[in-house]
Amino acid sequence: MSQTPITKIIAIDDDPTGSQTVHSCLLLTRWDADTLREALSDDSPLFFVLSNTRGMSAEDAAAVTRDICVNLRAALARSAEAGRPIQPLVVSRSDSTLRGHYPIETDIITAELGPFDAHFLVPAFFEGGRITRDGVHYLLVEGVPVPVHETEFARDSVFGFHHAFLPDYVEEKTGGRIRSNEVERFGLADVRGDIGERLRGLRGNVCCAVDAERQSDLDRFAQQVLQAVGEGKRFLFRSAASLLTAFADLPPQPVAPAAMSEFVRGGRPGVVLVGSHVAKSTRQLRSLIERTDVLPIEVDLDRLVGDEEGLFRELLDRLHAAQSANRGAVLFTSRGERRFPTKSERLAFGDRVSAFLVRMVRNLPPQIGFLLSKGGITSNDTLSKGLALRTARVLGQVHAGCSVVRCPTDHPRFPELPVVIFPGNVGGDHALAEVYGILTPSPRCEPSQTQ
Repeated sequence: MSQTPITKIIAIDDDPTGSQTVHSCLLLTRWDADTLREALSDDSPLFFVLSNTRGMSAEDAAAVTRDICVNLRAALARSAEAGRPIQPLVVSRSDSTLRGHYPIETDIITAELGPFDAHFLVPAFFEGGRITRDGVHYLLVEGVPVPVHETEFARDSVFGFHHAFLPDYVEEKTGGRIRSNEVERFGLADVRGDIGERLRGLRGNVCCAVDAERQSDLDRFAQQVLQAVGEGKRFLFRSAASLLTAFADLPPQPVAPAAMSEFVRGGRPGVVLVGSHVAKSTRQLRSLIERTDVLPIEVDLDRLVGDEEGLFRELLDRLHAAQSANRGAVLFTSRGERRFPTKSERLAFGDRVSAFLVRMVRNLPPQIGFLLSKGGITSNDTLSKGLALRTARVLGQVHAGCSVVRCPTDHPRFPELPVVIFPGNVGGDHALAEVYGILTPSPRCEPSQTQ
């Protein structure tokens, strides 16, 4: 007798921040068939494959996405042959401010793992203040909804866009291949009502845009999607993190955010690494320096170009001196987004900066108590290259949108080191200082203030 397939939520994550609303699941920095099979057999209902494609060219992003899908298809086949069939629910997890390689990634996933009856755009991320209403995606700024095309994120030099109305965004990004009037809209009244019949009637990989103002909207939507999937419908999702919360339906995380300091090794000071250059990150960095006694150490990007070795030795000496003095340190790149004549030059310089930060992580003082990584690309490189983790399990969140993982006990340099993944575009101006204060409980950190 054939076994009933087990539904497994598989998030192909274009940077490592998609786990920011879940816990107890695996993050994969490798995607060979054996590693994928390990994740498929894990007890958690979901796992993340960290593709890091948001930091790549379109061509590299397509190649990596295809490689993941080919290996995933093989892993699913081997799992079925072993008597454990899996019904995959694939989510192309990306940015809640609409940056990323869309539709390249969803096109590749469709070609390798399809066909699908529909693909859904669900960019709402409530912990980060992103909602979608009447088809328009908003960023809440001090409680005021601002259409996301009016924010700094829409001016990104690689992923810029002109429309917050999702059907128009789809037409823009697909170059007119999918017209705005061809996008099916699921409004708030729809997701809060009964959409079962409508879901069952979707055909031909139709593009759908989904409204959501609160988690209960996506919880209701996800319940009905899962029922339709159980009846044989095949759907693909391009979403932010909140949809994954709804799909996973996990209990509260085992360790409360305020208690995450229990994972800090020996109560020792840690290191904060800030690679993200968006304005929000810069304000958070300024607050961290002003509100705590953390030692600020700047990675001068102009000097990096001319004297990389000298800069490396100097920064490393300062980090070791801070640790010897029982003082935390924040290592941050020069602020502001540098401008380049071409996208390829911009990405190439980003690769050089990333490689330098990876080298710094590999050589951090081995006795540090924790590591806090600010920025998606920075965090992916920290996990996959700096710490050389093949997989990591999410312990939970230390702050809304900020996940904590931990190095294994047999890590050659940093056994059981807790690592905070702090997205660049998450939190109020004092959020970085607040998280640092949780992990460094001491009178030297001022009380956190609610934003």
